[in-house]
Amino acid sequence: MPIRQLVRVSLKALQTNKSRSLLTALGVIIGVASVILLISVGSGLKTFITSEMQDMGSNLIMVVPGDIDLDKIGPGAGGGAASSAFSSISSSKLELDDLEEIEKIPQIEDSVAMVMASSPVRYKGESKITQVIGTTENYVNIRKSEFEKGGFFTKSEVNSGRKVAVLGYKIAEDLFGEENPLGEKVKLGEYRYQIMGVLEEKGGQGSMSPDDKVFVPITTAQRQFDQDNISLIFAQVRSGDEVSPTVPLIEEVLKRRLKEEDFTVLDQKEILSTVSSILDTLTIALGGIAAISLLVGGIGIMNIMLVSVTERTREIGLRKALGATPEVILTQFLIEAVFLSVGGGIAGIIFGGGGALILSKFMPTTVTLWSVMLAFIVSATVGIVFGITPARRASRLSPIEALRYE
Repeated sequence: MPIRQLVRVSLKALQTNKSRSLLTALGVIIGVASVILLISVGSGLKTFITSEMQDMGSNLIMVVPGDIDLDKIGPGAGGGAASSAFSSISSSKLELDDLEEIEKIPQIEDSVAMVMASSPVRYKGESKITQVIGTTENYVNIRKSEFEKGGFFTKSEVNSGRKVAVLGYKIAEDLFGEENPLGEKVKLGEYRYQIMGVLEEKGGQGSMSPDDKVFVPITTAQRQFDQDNISLIFAQVRSGDEVSPTVPLIEEVLKRRLKEEDFTVLDQKEILSTVSSILDTLTIALGGIAAISLLVGGIGIMNIMLVSVTERTREIGLRKALGATPEVILTQFLIEAVFLSVGGGIAGIIFGGGGALILSKFMPTTVTLWSVMLAFIVSATVGIVFGITPARRASRLSPIEALRYE
């Protein structure tokens, strides 16, 4: 029998039992959509974080509290090392005096210190929980920030501890809408801050996006949130080539006051490499978890096709009696299984891509071509692998016994 005719017969058999065919393909649809969606989340996070760090330039050095070994918070290190790294920030021994000493190093072009806290920000009837960043006047230089309105606070305002604030774009939009916030006062906790600027929209989500943050002078934040020390120091050297030689100079400066285990100096390449490695592992793990549902979908195809063989025993016997060879019967049932898996794969790609598009409004997602190809190839393979057993069973039926089947 020509392959074209076999395809028509297979399609007709699937159309005869539409509900069963749809439910059979549903497992594959969910599996493919899950693979694409979860991989897109992992890839989106990696792209976003990498882009954000690269925007700050390749000549950035970060000083963090505690003795942090990036190898111990990489893939396979477990959550304990990462928790230890974050907890060191809360027990920081870094001070603003350390920033001043670092600024004296000739290779340092710019530097900034930061403390972080959470607080409700209120204006009239509007209120929102936000992250408050206490920082120094050079923050916008390091982050290459532009302004929608107004500007940033100055060194004199940092030194005097004035209650002034700069709003992220989203915070300003949520609290003020179309109203001009400059000169108005918002309440951070129990204190009132005068708005002197609104940052231009940066986009993205998560802790690296400034759109949902409020920025205040670091001295003011330390006083309000009772933080004597600072959480992070960023130092920018004149060029990327000077990063490696400058790291030991910063370490030498800090060792004059602190012990070696009280701080860690990291260059951006180290951080980016570790973050990329972690997110790659996360993406593969997410894809692997989602792929399990493809396996379940394949088992579903096999089970339904076995039921179909049983239900169509007399039909198979009649076709064999009329001259159909075992190879023809095997091919027909295999084509049906492949149609279910490939059709489910195509539908899964559509749903997965659509889901990633919707999710991108809430968090960074990137649909990668390799994840689509992988999901589709696996779904097609599932149809072939799990369709073989029912197809072989159908092809081996004796025509006489099949015709007698009730």
